[in-house]
Amino acid sequence: MGKKGSTAQTAYPNGALEAVLKMQRAGFGGIVGAQIAWLESLGDIGAEVAEFVTDRIKEDVKFQREILECEDLDEARSLQSAFIRKAVNQYQAETGKLTSMSLNALKVSHD
Repeated sequence: MGKKGSTAQTAYPNGALEAVLKMQRAGFGGIVGAQIAWLESLGDIGAEVAEFVTDRIKEDVKFQREILECEDLDEARSLQSAFIRKAVNQYQAETGKLTSMSLNALKVSHD
C-alpha cells in the first residue's frame, strides 16, 4: 500500500499510475509509449470505419430515394448499376486505407 492521500493512490485506484511510473524508471518507458501509440492508432482505425459506414448509409438512403423516384425499369437498372459500381470502388479504396492504417499501427508498436 502507498502512503495515505498520495496522488497515485487518490487519482488512480490500486496505484496504477505508480506502477506505470515504476516501469518507466525500470526502462520500460518505450514499451508504455508504444502501447499508447498503438491504442491511439486503433482509435483512428475505429473512427475511420465509423465514418465509412456513415457515408455508405447515406449512399444507401440516396439510392433508395432515387429508385423510388425513377419512372421506368431501364432507369432503375442504370441507377442500380451505378450504385453497385460506386459501392465496390468505395469498399476497395477503404480496404486499402484500412490496410495501410493497420500496417502503420504495427510499425508504431515496434518502433
